[in-house]
Amino acid sequence: MNLSASMVKELREKSGAGMMDCKKALIATNGIVEDAIDWLRKQGLSAVAKKSDRIAAEGLIGITIKGTKGALIEVNSETDFVARNELFQKFVKTCSQLALESKSDINFLKTLLFPNTDKTVNQELTNNIATIGENMNIRRAEYLEVSEGILVSYIHNKVTDDLGKLGVIVAIETKANDKQIIETGKKIAMHIAATSPKSLNINDLNKDLVDREKNVFMDQAIASGKPVEIAEKMVQGRMQKFFKDVVLNEQISVIDGESKIKDIVRDLSENVGTQVVIKDFKILKLGEGIEVIESDFASEVAATASMN
Repeated sequence: MNLSASMVKELREKSGAGMMDCKKALIATNGIVEDAIDWLRKQGLSAVAKKSDRIAAEGLIGITIKGTKGALIEVNSETDFVARNELFQKFVKTCSQLALESKSDINFLKTLLFPNTDKTVNQELTNNIATIGENMNIRRAEYLEVSEGILVSYIHNKVTDDLGKLGVIVAIETKANDKQIIETGKKIAMHIAATSPKSLNINDLNKDLVDREKNVFMDQAIASGKPVEIAEKMVQGRMQKFFKDVVLNEQISVIDGESKIKDIVRDLSENVGTQVVIKDFKILKLGEGIEVIESDFASEVAATASMN
């Protein structure tokens, strides 16, 4: 059949679906626009497209730990109400389990078969958008593993097991299997949730971030009238304070308010009689970095009413 650009345009305007989906629908229905709309609706694509430009900054963080492997995932929705939806919770939990295979690759995750269905993860997401009625997005995933040791996690603002608004996984390398290690690890995970460190060690910090802070501190010192050699010493002192604020091992524990995290881990090694090392950590905060446009709901309703 001859498929014209005007036919695709008409279907896009009526359905809100994407161009390629409109082409598929028209081919499948021999160019009959009304039948193509029904085809898109059956696929859940028409409803999804109309919601795709709406901001999704709510939702859930999911965590799965299996042996020495762990994954975190963020799935967004438009409203907090959806986070209490059992269908949505099941989807997030399943995605966190699948992330053990896909690791931090979201695109690969979306191609995996969703358990107990004939759909991919992305197709199941599309179906959920059409069913629940809100835009949703698999936004981020993080993965950790240790060759020998344990993983511990913490969920903040938990709505159910392993689902909440903020998630942390800490990877601890050790040969010991001691209850004390798990307990300390959980406290460190809670500390990370509270302080959001940017790296594990000073050397791991992003160089651009370090350079930016140094430049700001230097400009401040010079602007205050200090000679360059004095300003450089001031910058060194301020950078040490900066490291204590953003580097996990240099931070003072929020649990006891006295000990550096690296000292807590050192003492733990001595107590259990073998080396304990924090290999890495991952943290996801729901909606972090998403720009949400604040709206006045009452004004919107009033404006809508005045148009009728």
